[in-house]
Amino acid sequence: MTPEELAAAVRTVLTQAVADGSLSLPEDEVPQPRVERPRSRDHGDWSTNVAMQLAKKARTTPRALAELLAGRLADVAGVARVEVAGPGFLNIRLDAASAGVLARTIVEAGSAYGRNETLASQHVNLEYVSANPTGPVHLGGARWAAVGDSLARVLAACGATVTREYYFNDHGAQIDRFAESLLACARGQEIPEDGYGGSYVGEIAAQVVRAEVAEGRPDPATLPDGEAAEVFRSRGVALMFDSIKAELHAFRSDFDVFFHEDSLHTSGAVDRAIGRLRERGVIEDRDGATWLRTTDFGDDKDRVLIKSNGQPAYFAADVAYYLDKRARGADCCIFLLGADHHGYVGRMMAMCAAYGDEAGTNMQILIGQMVNLVRNGQPVRMSKRAGTIVTLEDLVEAVGVDAARYALARSSMDSMIDIDLDLLASSSSDNPVYYVQYAHARTRSVARNAAEHGVSREAGFDPAALGTRADADLLGVLAQYPATVVQAASLREQHRVARYLESLAAAYHAWYGATRVTPRGQDPVDSGHVARLWLNDAVTQVLANGLELLGVSAPERM
Repeated sequence: MTPEELAAAVRTVLTQAVADGSLSLPEDEVPQPRVERPRSRDHGDWSTNVAMQLAKKARTTPRALAELLAGRLADVAGVARVEVAGPGFLNIRLDAASAGVLARTIVEAGSAYGRNETLASQHVNLEYVSANPTGPVHLGGARWAAVGDSLARVLAACGATVTREYYFNDHGAQIDRFAESLLACARGQEIPEDGYGGSYVGEIAAQVVRAEVAEGRPDPATLPDGEAAEVFRSRGVALMFDSIKAELHAFRSDFDVFFHEDSLHTSGAVDRAIGRLRERGVIEDRDGATWLRTTDFGDDKDRVLIKSNGQPAYFAADVAYYLDKRARGADCCIFLLGADHHGYVGRMMAMCAAYGDEAGTNMQILIGQMVNLVRNGQPVRMSKRAGTIVTLEDLVEAVGVDAARYALARSSMDSMIDIDLDLLASSSSDNPVYYVQYAHARTRSVARNAAEHGVSREAGFDPAALGTRADADLLGVLAQYPATVVQAASLREQHRVARYLESLAAAYHAWYGATRVTPRGQDPVDSGHVARLWLNDAVTQVLANGLELLGVSAPERM
């Protein structure tokens, strides 16, 4: 019996009590109860506080309601015992066969175990990384790549249609400075004071020159300043962005849409967005400029869209971009932004409301904190290639894709994290990604060893044979995986999957030390060995499913 099935059984008991008059409660107010793993296993396999939630509405005491439900729940097939505890908790213990059948359920479900349809009606546009195409992906962008891609996988596992999107900032002064830096490098001149440094600038400049000459055009560095800058702008930015895409692809973070900021200005999207807002009566023309009255929706001041010189403000592109996402069918637009954008949230939410949408529902903004790298106890501050920043490339070179993704995705996005490169490169139980991956590899080793000793799942499955405390503990953790996925999606907290995997790995390692899948010496294979092979393989599947949601491999051997 899964937690979901047990919750359904509790609801059925509630509904029956209402129907026969034992419980005074409107039938449409019977909730879907939550069952949770109690902190102490001495209290049972599962617990619910539904009696405490409903007592007031039912005009009774929590304990009286709990006692009413306990008697009925004890008659549910698979329930061994129900106890009322404290002010009205119901502690439920399942019989071994009812609990053990979960192992077969997981193995037979395979990669589908944990997937659900709770978000099946939603189209989510998830935008992340979106770094300027003026250099390699920095460490903050690396965090967003790991978090964003993992979150996209979690949302998709809950049935959502997810569009992974990268906003390509190819409009503005930073692109001019990048082109000027490339040109200076190609001419052997000093990089402008506000330009971009690092060896990658020289690499891109050389690629631009080679490409132009190979196509029969003159060395762009020899052209007049204006023409040369334009060549380095168009070709250099494209080459830099190709490099960024390659970095992200190697990091297993691919995108469905690369949206060009410049297209908002060339396609008339900004004008259309302002027109839509005028229709809604939230645009004001004053002092020669065009303003969005965001103060009507909680912002601290109104925001300029078109400046008095006729040029669009940066916010104008944001206004147009959000409308474009909604026009493409997104019900929920999620933006993953760095901590330096914290002050931008108010105007963005006000803009969403100005369109008549619901801030927090149609638009959601997740703010992430900084990442620090540490090696030998000292902070790592400089990149070999980028010069002034630490990059995604540096991190992957130091620890590999699996460790890098896991380390960046296992913490809450709103917490600053220190990544210890020495720890991540170690084969130690203190290294969280190694700990989880090793658990998966161990399950595969156990399965291979079982085959050599003649233990096979084909011999059948007796769930009642999973009767030890270690079996029950491991089954209890396995049962929590589907709820973990749902919670991670609803809260937009991918790190819950990683922390769950660590708890499952711990439970598995403890189970491995307490039980046997293969017989000792010349002892015959019995139903317990076979049942534990099913349980071992269920752990294999759940670890693989969870690691896949984080974009991390599940190794067969380590």
